[in-house]
Amino acid sequence: MLPGWLILMGLLTAMGPLAIDMYLPAFPSIVTDLHASQGQVERTLASYLFGLAIAQMFYGPFADRYGRKKPLIAGLVIFIIASLGCALTDNVDHLMLWRIAQAFGGASGMVVPRAVIRDNFDTRDASKALSMLLLVMGVTPILAPILGGQVLLLGSWRLIFVIMIAASSLLLIGSLWTMRETLPAEKRTPLELGTIARNYRDLARHRRFMCYTLAGGFGSAGMFAYISGSPRVFIEIFDVPPQDFGFLFGLNAAALIVASQVSARLLNRLTPEFLLKRAQISLAVMTLAGVGITLAGWITLPWLMLCLMGFMASQGFVNPNAAALALAEQGQRLGVASALMGTVQMLCAATAGVAVSAWQSGTALPLTGVLAVCACLSWLFGRVALRVDVVSEC
Repeated sequence: MLPGWLILMGLLTAMGPLAIDMYLPAFPSIVTDLHASQGQVERTLASYLFGLAIAQMFYGPFADRYGRKKPLIAGLVIFIIASLGCALTDNVDHLMLWRIAQAFGGASGMVVPRAVIRDNFDTRDASKALSMLLLVMGVTPILAPILGGQVLLLGSWRLIFVIMIAASSLLLIGSLWTMRETLPAEKRTPLELGTIARNYRDLARHRRFMCYTLAGGFGSAGMFAYISGSPRVFIEIFDVPPQDFGFLFGLNAAALIVASQVSARLLNRLTPEFLLKRAQISLAVMTLAGVGITLAGWITLPWLMLCLMGFMASQGFVNPNAAALALAEQGQRLGVASALMGTVQMLCAATAGVAVSAWQSGTALPLTGVLAVCACLSWLFGRVALRVDVVSEC
């Protein structure tokens, strides 16, 4: 039975990813309603991703100075106000600005829960808890467009942001009433520019932290490449009816869900290092197989789905274990470490999404190719991190 605080952390983690692409099905409606171009509306998504990456850098130091609860509450309030601005705006440029503000609020739900988990658990138990957060962060962006499409059956695109307001308001109430502070006063660090810069500099020089962060980051980048590139591949190349697209998304989401929970169970008798090493091999093998059959001209929808489900299942092991190992030695600066990890992973994800969109082809190669690059980079950084751990123990 999961404790109530951990369930709350999972729900808070969903807030930022939910706002990423819940409104994607509404793009045509927004274009028409705001008299904007498709490119202008697409840039509101890019502005959110940019804001989400940068904002996490600020929440880390604040979470280490003022504790976990106050920055989280402030972020929820910002998210609610910005969501209201998105719902009421009648100008696409204003929508872009409100989306940036919304990202600065939503980032709190990505930084603080990771720090809270590390406050409460050691590395092995943190891996189990982070498996749940991975489940939320991985499934939410996949299912959010499906949810957004259903909302459009009930009302306009503005209703999507109204639902975000309602959900974040409930989270604010829950956090105010039930969340306890997990960072003791004696462990808090001063909010000084020099201290903040030194912490980020030291983290950037910490080989294990950066390698584990990049191992998880490039795994997440592959998942974001899948989210960005699969609609065109499924619908335009393999002629999947739009109404069946959500079903295929659901299958891959199920692979991620099952694998992340299997990972949590296996941690009762296996180490995070062991699981990470094996999962990254699987990650690389499945994606390289996808590239191989694509280049050979043998790619079919069933073969593509097999490779994608293998990738997603492997990712269910990679991210929680990489995150737990990255944060294992950062006890005095967990907020900053969690923030830098989130920023690096979001930048990797955004880069992969742009790469898939920019690579135009009449085949599935842009998707399988970017997935393979991300998987191999994840494997490479994971191997370096594990090798550093072995050298440190000698």
